[in-house]
Amino acid sequence: MLEVNESPESDAVEADADEGLSIAEAARRTGVSTHTLRYYERAGLVVTPVDRTQGGWRRYHRLDIEWIVVCTRLRATGMPIKDIRRYAELVSAGHGNEQARLALLESHRAAVIVRLTELQDNLELIDHKIGVYRGRLDAGDADRLWAPNRSAVAH
Repeated sequence: MLEVNESPESDAVEADADEGLSIAEAARRTGVSTHTLRYYERAGLVVTPVDRTQGGWRRYHRLDIEWIVVCTRLRATGMPIKDIRRYAELVSAGHGNEQARLALLESHRAAVIVRLTELQDNLELIDHKIGVYRGRLDAGDADRLWAPNRSAVAH
């Protein structure tokens, strides 16, 4: 069985996804472009082959949509394509590699925590600068804010 658990996104996937959605509708439902959907398929990020109509048109089903959401979330958190591909390969392979899947996800989680810490530090600097500008503007002495004078520095 495919490793996709019920989630809030699952509620958004309506029953007609069971019968298959066009690539345009799948793109709309997942929030990615049709180009991205085709890329995910070419890059080996999908866990099951995308269904095709007799005319060769892609048809995306509920599990496809849910998996694309997983890929999109992993990518949005900075997981490299090669790692998403590896995760998809492990999931596609089925039971017996759960420890490897867990290790991959735990490693990525650690990287996300580092990025969140860096972002929080950067946000604190921005908040400080906003406070300085608001204070100087409110005090009416914004002209005292530091502004380098390059001509004075050049010799």
